[in-house]
Amino acid sequence: MSETDTSRARLVGINHVALEVADLEEALDFYGALFEFDLRGRIGSAAFLDVGDQFLALVEADQSAGGEAAEATDDHRHFGLVVDDAAAVEGALAERGVEPLGTTGLDFHDPWGNRIQIVEYGEIQFTKAEHVLRGMGLPGLGKSESALTELRGKGMGPE
Repeated sequence: MSETDTSRARLVGINHVALEVADLEEALDFYGALFEFDLRGRIGSAAFLDVGDQFLALVEADQSAGGEAAEATDDHRHFGLVVDDAAAVEGALAERGVEPLGTTGLDFHDPWGNRIQIVEYGEIQFTKAEHVLRGMGLPGLGKSESALTELRGKGMGPE
């Protein structure tokens, strides 16, 4: 780990990601077919999907202003969603006729052109506290040995 520079804030994590969608109800149906989640709440034309200590915001684009952003495919910008079972997401995508992008991971475009990458919790360094996992109904969700080795190499692995 690098030395701390007290003149700058330390990046700790991602609080949320917001996606523009053309139709909020259709987006909730789409993501509801792929993932199990609780709806944290709604405000106006936005819905917030609970991800434990983080959230995903779906915001209906303002089409009256010629909002083409919700329809354009985004080929490079993306974010990764961590799941407990990537194969289940892959199956749900297939059922909806959504083709993975053919990358080394599980990347796809949602119906509004947002590029999303699915990563399995056990295979990456990202770690939620056990009490957060328990609160999400995922007690004991573990890490692969390769992920643990990477964490230990940074001095962040379990004893």
